[in-house]
Amino acid sequence: MRDNVAWLYRELGQRGLIAGSSGNVSARVADGMVITPSGGSPEDFADVVAVSLDGAVSGQGVPSSEWAMHSAVYRTCPEARVIVHTHADACTALACLNQALPAFHYMVGQFGGFDVRCAPYVTFGTPELAAVAARAIEGRSACLLANHGMIVWGSTAAQALSRATLLEGLCRQYLLALSAGTPRLLTEQEMLDAAERFKTYGSR
Repeated sequence: MRDNVAWLYRELGQRGLIAGSSGNVSARVADGMVITPSGGSPEDFADVVAVSLDGAVSGQGVPSSEWAMHSAVYRTCPEARVIVHTHADACTALACLNQALPAFHYMVGQFGGFDVRCAPYVTFGTPELAAVAARAIEGRSACLLANHGMIVWGSTAAQALSRATLLEGLCRQYLLALSAGTPRLLTEQEMLDAAERFKTYGSR
């Protein structure tokens, strides 16, 4: 899992989804998680830090200041194996409006519901932020963090990257639509119909 985290962290940097130290990546392991270090960046990344879900560090390094948020998501979402947190531009812009990403496009349903919720603002790196993020992402694979950024999880590093990229693209499209007028939102039935179609999407 260390190699997966390293690959994903660097890939997020190359795609412009993490700039400098404004993001972190973790992967679940048997005794907790491995997570990118505090103050690190994709450009100077050396190694991950092993930490329990209660915050006990095993070995060397200082874990990301957001380790508690990652831990809370792992506890809330049993299927989560890899977590990405970034301050990607469009996600952060929408989060700074304190708005959820609504069902303006059927692809929003790919995150497990009819919207991507926005957790209220809480100081970064605190247990309180971990708690509100866990509530916002429950039953979903992504949420926004008000005046902060976004967080997504996947069952693999590749899926986490795909979801992070998709969320950033959808937030950008929604902001573009808002700048031109009032986007039409899909109805609950339209979202359910799309979810049904996705059951056979890509199959032969």
